[in-house]
Amino acid sequence: MYKKFSYIIVTFFSAICLNAQQRVVAECTINYTIILDSSQPSNNTTKTVYIKGNDSRIDIVSPSFSQTTFYDKNSGNAVVLREFGNNKVITKLSKSQWIEKNKKYLKSNISYNGDTKIILGYECKGASVLTNDSNVINVFYATSIITSVKEFEYQFKDIPGLVLEYEIEEGKQKIKYLATKINLSPVSSSKFDVPTVGYRMLN
Repeated sequence: MYKKFSYIIVTFFSAICLNAQQRVVAECTINYTIILDSSQPSNNTTKTVYIKGNDSRIDIVSPSFSQTTFYDKNSGNAVVLREFGNNKVITKLSKSQWIEKNKKYLKSNISYNGDTKIILGYECKGASVLTNDSNVINVFYATSIITSVKEFEYQFKDIPGLVLEYEIEEGKQKIKYLATKINLSPVSSSKFDVPTVGYRMLN
């Protein structure tokens, strides 16, 4: 009985120490470069993540296409803007629609492989996410930092840290996202203003 009680106490305090060492960041900007087949950057295609409190924004920009996703943690709602040349469309998603859109990531199986590397000065650990449609996403996440919003990237919401590198396979092509800069300065509230004109509504 004493040994069992001691084990519970040690486990409890170990969990407290781990959480104390992990910094929750409520405001930041993270820049990623996108690499095809682990070779060359994809025509200057970039990804930028903005976090402010319970709000998040993801910009993916290429020479021919751009997409912006806004996610509100409080409501669970999301808005997606897409631009193809002169075509500009907007899609608004309720909480249930956002979950449905990401249903292939529900109850994903995460395995930790023991790999480590340093990215932007942060010690990162390796893991693999097996989605419900049998795709594998290989990630490296910083153990000492995590954002105040996680559900905006549903596939990573259960990863215990900030994902700074990941690789996915789409068809026969592998795509890697690699963080190139983290800015912990305050983010302007205007970054989360959703445009109300100039976009065609899609259901």
